[in-house]
Amino acid sequence: MAGRTAPFSRFEWMIAWRYLRARKAEGGVSVMTWISVIGITLSVFALVAVMAVRAGFREEFVNTLLGANGHATVYNWRADDQGRRLRGFEDWQVATERLAAVPGVVRVAPLVRGQAMVTTAGNGSSGVQVYGMSVKDIEAIPSLTTGGDDFGEITRLSEGIALGSGIARDLGLQVGDRLRLISPDGPKTAMGGSSLRVMSYELVYVFTSGSPEIDRTRAYLPMEEAQSFFNAEGIADEFEVMVQSPEAIDSYVPQLQEAAGQNGMVWTWQQSAGNYLRALTVEDNMMFILMSILVLIASLNIISGLVMLVKNKGRDIGILRTMGLTEGSVLRIFFLCGALTGVVGTISGVILGSLFAYYFTPIFDFINMVAGGGLWDSSVRPIYQLSAKLQLTDVITATLLSLVLSFVVTIFPARRAARMNPVEALRYE
Repeated sequence: MAGRTAPFSRFEWMIAWRYLRARKAEGGVSVMTWISVIGITLSVFALVAVMAVRAGFREEFVNTLLGANGHATVYNWRADDQGRRLRGFEDWQVATERLAAVPGVVRVAPLVRGQAMVTTAGNGSSGVQVYGMSVKDIEAIPSLTTGGDDFGEITRLSEGIALGSGIARDLGLQVGDRLRLISPDGPKTAMGGSSLRVMSYELVYVFTSGSPEIDRTRAYLPMEEAQSFFNAEGIADEFEVMVQSPEAIDSYVPQLQEAAGQNGMVWTWQQSAGNYLRALTVEDNMMFILMSILVLIASLNIISGLVMLVKNKGRDIGILRTMGLTEGSVLRIFFLCGALTGVVGTISGVILGSLFAYYFTPIFDFINMVAGGGLWDSSVRPIYQLSAKLQLTDVITATLLSLVLSFVVTIFPARRAARMNPVEALRYE
């Protein structure tokens, strides 16, 4: 049929591009177009940046939880000769082999754990949670041996004790200093009670695990020394288990319980941090919704720009319609005007957001320096520093969201232009 053209033909693109180009007589249209582009750019930039920072925080948080802790803790309860319930594995060597044989398990570390008090010659003191593990197992914990703020030699742990950097800092201890470790569960007295056990150790290693909470509360002793110190000779309190897929830790639980024996129980990292992870998920969802609203508001600027464009181009629309241009062609022309604005703004916002995420650390350090420091206080947060992680899924989500909103809001003024009566448009020309 005469006058019909293929959708989004070359001349429709040409007319749309011409309308978007600035001319002095139509400066208002150009200003509104630039406002729309800048608004969408900034909103998409904010969305990508926020999602990257949230992903970085979540990854750092999970890595902190997993860094110095096992993916799962296996423990049990047993009865002694007097019928009292005690915790620990008497056949811990055998249990270690059974747990290590579970498919997907990459490391099993038996340990003895207890509470004690650290005191120094300067009368400083601090409560600590003592972990007794073999030197080999401690060396296999990446966050304890690869940090830039670690001091001493972990290989000398058999000669002394290792402390978190927070404890060492609070007590003014350095590698080579001596300290006393005090436990209320000492040798049995004639009256059936327990006396204090006090032992002196050399500080041979100071670690920074990545978690302020761990660095302020944890100490490590050799396995045999810890068993003696806590009256647990021949006993392992529990096992730290590392698996190939930490995110799927729940799938390992049944096999770990079976390998642990009749009274074995399993406590996973997701159970210990479940509330935190759920809170982070809720915050991520709410932040995405709020940022999406910001993108929507920015996209609405396209309507203002197109309404002004339609008003200024009323005469052109009337002429094009009288020349045989269909309503569909007019709609597509003005749809392209708005869509191009959204595409340019979206691409610019994604590029800026990606650059911000990539250079987040120097940018954050600069802002922290200008602000005088204190923007990130690790004493009230579970990690030492904030980071950003740019994920492809987040970029795609932000891009699609911005483009869809831009295209949707463009339809309404484009339909208004398409339905304009050419006679009315040319009446006063």
